[in-house]
Amino acid sequence: MSQNAVSLYELNSLIKAVLQADLPEMVWVRAETSDVRVNQNGHCYLEFIEKDRTGKAMLAKARGMIWANTFFLLKAYFEGATKQPFSSGLKVLVQVSIEFHEVYGLSLTVHDIDPAYTLGDQALNRAAILKQLEEDGVLYLNKELELPVPANRIAVISSPTAAGYEDFLDQLGKNLYGFVFYTKLFPAIMQGDRSESSIIAALERIYDNSDCFDAVVIIRGGGATSDLSSFDSYLLAASCAQFPLPIITGIGHERDETVLDIVAHTRAKTPTAVAEFLIDNMSETAVELENFSANIASIVTQHLQEEAVKLSVFETKNTFILKGWQREQEAFLSSAKNILTKDLQRIIRENSNGLSLLQDGLTDKSQQITKSLNDTIVRLGESLNRSTLQLIKDEDKKLEMQQKHLQLLSPENILKKGYTLTMKNGKVVKENKTLEKGDRITTVFANGKTDSIVE
Repeated sequence: MSQNAVSLYELNSLIKAVLQADLPEMVWVRAETSDVRVNQNGHCYLEFIEKDRTGKAMLAKARGMIWANTFFLLKAYFEGATKQPFSSGLKVLVQVSIEFHEVYGLSLTVHDIDPAYTLGDQALNRAAILKQLEEDGVLYLNKELELPVPANRIAVISSPTAAGYEDFLDQLGKNLYGFVFYTKLFPAIMQGDRSESSIIAALERIYDNSDCFDAVVIIRGGGATSDLSSFDSYLLAASCAQFPLPIITGIGHERDETVLDIVAHTRAKTPTAVAEFLIDNMSETAVELENFSANIASIVTQHLQEEAVKLSVFETKNTFILKGWQREQEAFLSSAKNILTKDLQRIIRENSNGLSLLQDGLTDKSQQITKSLNDTIVRLGESLNRSTLQLIKDEDKKLEMQQKHLQLLSPENILKKGYTLTMKNGKVVKENKTLEKGDRITTVFANGKTDSIVE
């Protein structure tokens, strides 16, 4: 049997010869465009696909290309006639030549296009779904949700083996600010007929634990546009549009936009771009917290200084009043003593016979008056001291409460919650674009510092 075997090259050469001999030079083909892209030389590469009536099962697929000089003319002709860009998801009628290469296999080279045969089943289906979602009043519901601050508890829907999922985790884990993200994977099938029900099931599991998460991320690596058809599903789009948590998508390249992207809270190009969005959101939150903390510290410090000045003035004023009152009382006692002395001398002169009795009576009277005045002075002094001590105690309590409040809002206390500060030359780094390769930076934790060099 080995004597009759042919090499692969010989087999492909035979196929090429048969195709060239039995097929016409040009053929008009009905198909749908997919994965349309233009390289830097102006050549257009795409796929032609055909699905069954349900729009789910793939019936046929072929590589296609349009050379740059032909594409320049056909693109202008097509877009001028249809008023829409030549892109993926269009039903087209194209004239092609069939090429078969021994290495690259079968491909269709486009030479002409009929603009009247335009919008494909994918685009029609997408437009119908968007219209239905808008009529149901749910098209923009998820976009109206506010992203929590901070948003670092993330539920992830992805294939556990997808490279995009690994890129997403790597980007989050290696962020320059040292932010901590808590992610939980809810595995799902991300392409094929089962992807719709698999993703909806993952959403239902997240819904049962929605209090544990700030947002939902749906990510998938790149690929052909034809592989993204499951994301143009009404049931999936409606489930995401009405989900109680913000949904962030990163399920394709920049040129691919699905119905799910349109209804989601935020659409990013790729899984890595989703991670960058979350990091930027955390960075903005950290800056706001830092500014808020600095403002509070400044306000509290100023308030403490003002209260200290008021307390000092109050103590000085009370001391001055007390000393003045004591001087007045001493002057009053001295004056009373002089008056009593003069009266006593007068009485002695006028009543020399009753001097002894009168002298005793005056002495008792003087002692009573002096004792009464001294008691009054003591009571007034004690009352004034109690008032002064109580006022000082109240002010001390206010100062203590202000100091505790300041400690709770201090940067050191915030660091103990898991946040970090990145310093360069003694200044806080607020944006990664201020860093250059070779810069020495210091990451401040609650229990110490770590020096690093930017690579």
